[in-house]
Amino acid sequence: MGAHQWKDLQHKMGTVRRKQLHREVEQEILDMDLRGLRNLVGKTQQDMAILVQQSQGQVSETERRSDHRLSTLRKYVEALGGEIEVVANFGNKRIRLHGVRRCRRRHRGIWASTSRLAIGSHSTV
Repeated sequence: MGAHQWKDLQHKMGTVRRKQLHREVEQEILDMDLRGLRNLVGKTQQDMAILVQQSQGQVSETERRSDHRLSTLRKYVEALGGEIEVVANFGNKRIRLHGVRRCRRRHRGIWASTSRLAIGSHSTV
């Protein structure tokens, strides 16, 4: 089966199917790692290195890690123009953790939290 352009397919689908596909695409965007996030906003590792004041190699190492400090994630996401939000999932309940987004202490000129958060290629932040 060959690839098809969305513009050629969408008019052949019903409204319900289009909405379902749209929700699936939105969820896929939410499930990505740091490299995917960087690519989504069109930045290279070298661009990120400049934004977070690290070497390109350090950015690469950060993207490959499976366990990150919350402060590292915050710095990375904020450099891309986003904001960190931590949500705890309990089956049918999603709870936004207050106070986690806010910085707790100042370290090396950067406000940082000492919390750690594990992420992978299929987790949400």
